[in-house]
Amino acid sequence: MPKIVDRDRYRKELLSQCLGLFAEQGYGSTTMRQIAQGLGVSTGTLYHYFPSKERILEQLVEELCEQGIADFFAQAPVAEAMGDRLRVVITFFVEHFRFYQQQLLLWIDFHQHQQRKGIEQGVLQGVWRRTHAQMVTYLQMPSAQVDFILVFMDGLMLQCLYDHGEGEADWVAQQTELLIGLLDRS
Repeated sequence: MPKIVDRDRYRKELLSQCLGLFAEQGYGSTTMRQIAQGLGVSTGTLYHYFPSKERILEQLVEELCEQGIADFFAQAPVAEAMGDRLRVVITFFVEHFRFYQQQLLLWIDFHQHQQRKGIEQGVLQGVWRRTHAQMVTYLQMPSAQVDFILVFMDGLMLQCLYDHGEGEADWVAQQTELLIGLLDRS
């Protein structure tokens, strides 16, 4: 009797392992052959599930966005005060800081690679719009303030690449409290 394979589940399993592979070498430097080797599958199997390296990353972006939103809302309490809701968002972000930092760097690499080829970034724009819309709804804040918060979070991740070493967690906590204090006053 032939083995029954849940194609969607297997595709997601393969996809979940790709983030580390891309993060290790960068999107532009990673080949389909290296991905297949890293996943322990043949290149034919990889191409069966993903027609290109670009589609792997696009699907990875989509999956990570959907999973991140689902994970957040699975644990996010309903808070009355805006400052409390913002603290919930910031706490979730800080708890997953390294993961989001790795994602951001990969998205930048992917964007640069696609930009050199003259390809528009619909998938990254779509993820940004969905994340932004979910934040506006949860935080009950104007769109411009949510833009500011998301840009602030991206800035924190980049700043930590430059210099904060041992005291990074404390520095991130200080910066986020400053943000919350500023928004509480507005």
